[in-house]
Amino acid sequence: MGLTGMVAKWEPVLDKDQIRLKPQPLIQFNGIGANLMSDATLLFAAQIGLTRLEVCVADITTLAVDAIVNAANPSLLGGGGVDGAIHDAAGPQLIAACRMLGGCATGAAKITPGYRLPAEFVIHAVGPVWSGGDAGEAELLASCYRTALDLVAAHRLASIAFPAISTGIYGFPPDRAARVAVATVAAAARLTERGIERVVFCCYAHSAADHHLAAFSELGLG
Repeated sequence: MGLTGMVAKWEPVLDKDQIRLKPQPLIQFNGIGANLMSDATLLFAAQIGLTRLEVCVADITTLAVDAIVNAANPSLLGGGGVDGAIHDAAGPQLIAACRMLGGCATGAAKITPGYRLPAEFVIHAVGPVWSGGDAGEAELLASCYRTALDLVAAHRLASIAFPAISTGIYGFPPDRAARVAVATVAAAARLTERGIERVVFCCYAHSAADHHLAAFSELGLG
Protein backbone atom coordinates (compact mmCIF):
# COMPACT_ATOMS: atom_id res chain seq x y z
CA MET A 1 0.00 0.00 0.00
CA GLY A 2 1.37 3.40 -0.94
CA LEU A 3 1.42 6.17 1.61
CA THR A 4 -0.14 9.14 -0.10
CA GLY A 5 -1.05 11.61 2.59
CA MET A 6 -1.83 12.37 6.19
CA VAL A 7 -5.18 13.49 7.54
CA ALA A 8 -6.42 14.32 11.00
CA LYS A 9 -8.57 11.96 13.02
CA TRP A 10 -11.81 13.65 14.10
CA GLU A 11 -13.60 13.23 17.38
CA PRO A 12 -17.40 13.80 17.41
CA VAL A 13 -18.66 16.38 19.90
CA LEU A 14 -22.43 16.35 20.40
CA ASP A 15 -24.48 19.27 21.58
CA LYS A 16 -28.14 20.16 21.31
CA ASP A 17 -27.75 22.20 18.13
CA GLN A 18 -25.44 20.23 15.91
CA ILE A 19 -22.71 17.67 15.64
CA ARG A 20 -19.30 19.28 15.55
CA LEU A 21 -16.16 17.46 14.50
CA LYS A 22 -13.05 18.32 16.50
CA PRO A 23 -9.65 17.40 15.03
CA GLN A 24 -7.43 15.12 17.09
CA PRO A 25 -3.68 14.60 16.50
CA LEU A 26 -3.82 11.03 15.18
CA ILE A 27 -1.88 10.22 12.01
CA GLN A 28 -3.77 8.16 9.45
CA PHE A 29 -2.41 7.22 6.03
CA ASN A 30 -4.59 6.71 2.97
CA GLY A 31 -3.53 4.56 0.04
CA ILE A 32 -5.09 5.42 -3.28
CA GLY A 33 -7.03 2.43 -4.54
CA ALA A 34 -6.70 0.72 -1.16
CA ASN A 35 -9.15 0.16 1.69
CA LEU A 36 -11.75 -1.75 -0.30
CA MET A 37 -12.96 -4.82 1.54
CA SER A 38 -12.00 -8.19 0.07
CA ASP A 39 -15.48 -8.82 -1.39
CA ALA A 40 -15.53 -5.51 -3.30
CA THR A 41 -15.04 -5.69 -7.06
CA LEU A 42 -13.16 -2.74 -8.56
CA LEU A 43 -14.31 -2.32 -12.17
CA PHE A 44 -12.84 0.97 -13.31
CA ALA A 45 -10.58 3.83 -12.25
CA ALA A 46 -9.75 7.19 -13.82
CA GLN A 47 -7.47 9.97 -12.63
CA ILE A 48 -8.76 13.54 -12.91
CA GLY A 49 -6.32 16.07 -11.56
CA LEU A 50 -5.38 14.95 -8.07
CA THR A 51 -8.50 12.82 -7.63
CA ARG A 52 -8.90 9.16 -8.51
CA LEU A 53 -12.46 8.17 -9.46
CA GLU A 54 -13.43 4.51 -9.08
CA VAL A 55 -16.43 2.32 -9.86
CA CYS A 56 -16.88 -0.77 -7.72
CA VAL A 57 -19.54 -3.32 -6.83
CA ALA A 58 -19.76 -3.72 -3.07
CA ASP A 59 -21.81 -3.24 0.06
CA ILE A 60 -21.06 0.41 0.89
CA THR A 61 -21.25 -0.33 4.62
CA THR A 62 -18.05 -2.40 4.32
CA LEU A 63 -15.85 0.24 2.69
CA ALA A 64 -12.96 1.60 4.76
CA VAL A 65 -12.95 5.12 3.32
CA ASP A 66 -13.00 8.38 5.26
CA ALA A 67 -16.70 8.96 4.55
CA ILE A 68 -19.56 7.09 2.96
CA VAL A 69 -22.67 8.83 1.67
CA ASN A 70 -26.09 7.75 2.84
CA ALA A 71 -29.00 8.12 0.44
CA ALA A 72 -31.13 9.60 3.21
CA ASN A 73 -34.69 10.90 3.45
CA PRO A 74 -35.42 14.43 4.72
CA SER A 75 -35.99 13.25 8.30
CA LEU A 76 -32.51 11.65 8.45
CA LEU A 77 -34.07 9.04 10.73
CA GLY A 78 -33.48 5.96 8.61
CA GLY A 79 -35.51 4.11 6.04
CA GLY A 80 -35.19 1.28 3.57
CA GLY A 81 -32.48 0.31 1.10
CA VAL A 82 -29.00 1.73 1.61
CA ASP A 83 -30.33 4.12 4.27
CA GLY A 84 -31.54 1.27 6.46
CA ALA A 85 -28.41 -0.78 5.81
CA ILE A 86 -26.14 2.06 6.92
CA HIS A 87 -28.16 2.69 10.08
CA ASP A 88 -28.14 -1.03 10.90
CA ALA A 89 -24.38 -1.31 10.40
CA ALA A 90 -23.53 1.90 12.27
CA GLY A 91 -25.60 1.01 15.32
CA PRO A 92 -28.07 3.02 17.43
CA GLN A 93 -25.69 5.93 18.00
CA LEU A 94 -26.17 7.01 14.39
CA ILE A 95 -29.89 7.65 14.63
CA ALA A 96 -29.32 9.43 17.96
CA ALA A 97 -26.86 11.74 16.22
CA CYS A 98 -29.23 12.26 13.28
CA ARG A 99 -32.05 13.31 15.61
CA MET A 100 -29.90 16.27 16.67
CA LEU A 101 -29.54 17.56 13.08
CA GLY A 102 -33.16 18.63 12.56
CA GLY A 103 -33.62 16.96 9.20
CA CYS A 104 -32.15 18.00 5.86
CA ALA A 105 -33.44 19.69 2.71
CA THR A 106 -33.54 17.94 -0.65
CA GLY A 107 -30.28 18.51 -2.49
CA ALA A 108 -28.37 19.18 0.74
CA ALA A 109 -26.26 17.00 3.03
CA LYS A 110 -25.15 16.77 6.67
CA ILE A 111 -22.33 14.85 8.34
CA THR A 112 -22.17 12.56 11.37
CA PRO A 113 -19.61 10.13 12.74
CA GLY A 114 -19.73 6.60 11.33
CA TYR A 115 -19.73 4.88 14.72
CA ARG A 116 -19.52 1.10 14.06
CA LEU A 117 -18.88 1.46 10.34
CA PRO A 118 -15.39 1.05 8.87
CA ALA A 119 -15.85 4.57 7.47
CA GLU A 120 -15.01 7.40 9.86
CA PHE A 121 -18.06 9.46 8.86
CA VAL A 122 -21.44 9.28 7.18
CA ILE A 123 -22.60 12.11 4.94
CA HIS A 124 -26.38 12.05 4.73
CA ALA A 125 -27.50 13.40 1.35
CA VAL A 126 -31.17 13.82 0.49
CA GLY A 127 -31.81 13.15 -3.17
CA PRO A 128 -34.90 14.17 -5.15
CA VAL A 129 -37.94 12.05 -5.84
CA TRP A 130 -38.29 11.54 -9.59
CA SER A 131 -41.31 13.43 -10.93
CA GLY A 132 -40.75 13.06 -14.65
CA GLY A 133 -37.63 15.16 -15.02
CA ASP A 134 -39.13 18.64 -15.25
CA ALA A 135 -39.07 19.51 -11.55
CA GLY A 136 -35.38 20.25 -11.22
CA GLU A 137 -34.50 16.70 -10.24
CA ALA A 138 -31.16 16.64 -12.07
CA GLU A 139 -29.91 19.83 -10.42
CA LEU A 140 -31.05 18.67 -6.98
CA LEU A 141 -29.24 15.38 -7.48
CA ALA A 142 -26.09 17.18 -8.63
CA SER A 143 -26.35 19.37 -5.53
CA CYS A 144 -26.23 16.24 -3.33
CA TYR A 145 -22.89 15.27 -4.84
CA ARG A 146 -21.46 18.79 -4.71
CA THR A 147 -22.55 19.34 -1.11
CA ALA A 148 -21.11 16.01 -0.01
CA LEU A 149 -17.78 16.86 -1.65
CA ASP A 150 -17.87 20.28 0.05
CA LEU A 151 -18.23 18.54 3.43
CA VAL A 152 -15.34 16.21 2.66
CA ALA A 153 -13.13 19.17 1.81
CA ALA A 154 -14.30 21.21 4.81
CA HIS A 155 -13.41 18.41 7.21
CA ARG A 156 -10.10 17.70 5.48
CA LEU A 157 -10.98 14.15 4.52
CA ALA A 158 -9.33 12.38 1.61
CA SER A 159 -11.76 9.71 0.40
CA ILE A 160 -15.50 9.28 -0.05
CA ALA A 161 -17.84 6.61 -1.42
CA PHE A 162 -21.21 7.37 -2.99
CA PRO A 163 -24.15 5.03 -3.55
CA ALA A 164 -26.46 5.59 -6.51
CA ILE A 165 -28.49 8.34 -4.82
CA SER A 166 -32.24 8.54 -5.59
CA THR A 167 -32.30 5.42 -7.82
CA GLY A 168 -34.16 3.23 -5.33
CA ILE A 169 -37.62 4.01 -4.03
CA TYR A 170 -37.23 7.64 -5.20
CA GLY A 171 -37.39 6.37 -8.78
CA PHE A 172 -34.69 8.43 -10.49
CA PRO A 173 -33.80 6.59 -13.74
CA PRO A 174 -30.46 4.92 -12.98
CA ASP A 175 -28.80 5.77 -16.30
CA ARG A 176 -29.63 9.46 -15.90
CA ALA A 177 -28.61 9.43 -12.25
CA ALA A 178 -25.25 7.90 -13.13
CA ARG A 179 -24.58 10.59 -15.75
CA VAL A 180 -25.38 13.32 -13.22
CA ALA A 181 -23.19 11.68 -10.59
CA VAL A 182 -20.14 11.14 -12.79
CA ALA A 183 -20.40 14.53 -14.53
CA THR A 184 -20.76 16.41 -11.23
CA VAL A 185 -17.86 14.67 -9.50
CA ALA A 186 -15.62 14.91 -12.58
CA ALA A 187 -16.34 18.64 -12.89
CA ALA A 188 -15.49 19.17 -9.21
CA ALA A 189 -12.26 17.22 -9.60
CA ARG A 190 -11.23 19.34 -12.60
CA LEU A 191 -12.02 22.72 -11.11
CA THR A 192 -10.78 22.42 -7.56
CA GLU A 193 -7.86 20.96 -5.67
CA ARG A 194 -9.26 20.45 -2.20
CA GLY A 195 -7.28 17.46 -1.00
CA ILE A 196 -9.85 14.87 -2.09
CA GLU A 197 -7.73 11.98 -3.31
CA ARG A 198 -10.33 9.35 -4.02
CA VAL A 199 -14.03 9.17 -4.94
CA VAL A 200 -15.71 5.77 -5.17
CA PHE A 201 -19.00 5.16 -6.96
CA CYS A 202 -20.12 2.14 -4.95
CA CYS A 203 -22.78 0.11 -6.74
CA TYR A 204 -24.67 -2.67 -5.02
CA ALA A 205 -25.35 -4.47 -8.32
CA HIS A 206 -23.47 -4.85 -11.59
CA SER A 207 -26.40 -3.26 -13.46
CA ALA A 208 -25.85 0.00 -11.55
CA ALA A 209 -22.12 -0.21 -12.20
CA ASP A 210 -22.80 -0.59 -15.92
CA HIS A 211 -24.67 2.73 -15.91
CA HIS A 212 -21.68 4.43 -14.26
CA LEU A 213 -19.24 2.87 -16.71
CA ALA A 214 -21.41 4.07 -19.58
CA ALA A 215 -21.43 7.58 -18.10
CA PHE A 216 -17.62 7.62 -17.93
CA SER A 217 -17.51 6.54 -21.58
CA GLU A 218 -20.01 9.19 -22.68
CA LEU A 219 -17.99 11.86 -20.91
CA GLY A 220 -14.80 10.70 -22.61
CA LEU A 221 -13.27 9.46 -19.36
CA GLY A 222 -13.24 5.74 -20.12
